[in-house]
Amino acid sequence: MLLIMRFKFPILLMMVFCVLPFIVQAQEEDEGYAVRREAASRAAVRQLTDRDPLVHQRAAEVLADFSATEQQRLVEGYRLQEKNDRVKLALDWALYRMGKADAVYGIIKSLGSDSRRQQAVGYLAQLPGPQPLLGFFAHADNKTLIGLLEVMARIGDAETLEFIKPHLTSFDPKVADAARFAEREISS
Repeated sequence: MLLIMRFKFPILLMMVFCVLPFIVQAQEEDEGYAVRREAASRAAVRQLTDRDPLVHQRAAEVLADFSATEQQRLVEGYRLQEKNDRVKLALDWALYRMGKADAVYGIIKSLGSDSRRQQAVGYLAQLPGPQPLLGFFAHADNKTLIGLLEVMARIGDAETLEFIKPHLTSFDPKVADAARFAEREISS
């Protein structure tokens, strides 16, 4: 027993002195992140009042990146009064990232817009997986379906292929092309 203690104690000491600095560093990095997050969130909230719609859009994207849930009610208010469609879309993305699941409907609706499709695809491609979007395949019009297929080409998995297969033979050649592209991207 004493022999085991002699070997365990130095190993324990070595682990404490080797691992402890990494734990302290990680805590300091977390605190630094929290400070940067708070500063960026405050700056983004101020930018939501700017006259330039591009500044509004970028501010909403920053709030989405940080999932700044403490700003959710404020963002909801700005979303209600916003007139610019690209900014509305960015605010919907921010609200979705803050946990407001029904905000995804505004993003999905934008997939059907030629002017906002790429913005919506860019947001939805940041999702960790395709599951939140699979239910929209059944009721999507062709333009929205093309956007969904573009997103699936980026984040789709093997399960997604069964949602894509029925569209490979679509009468709309754009839908069929998007489905083939998504299938190739997922399969490769």
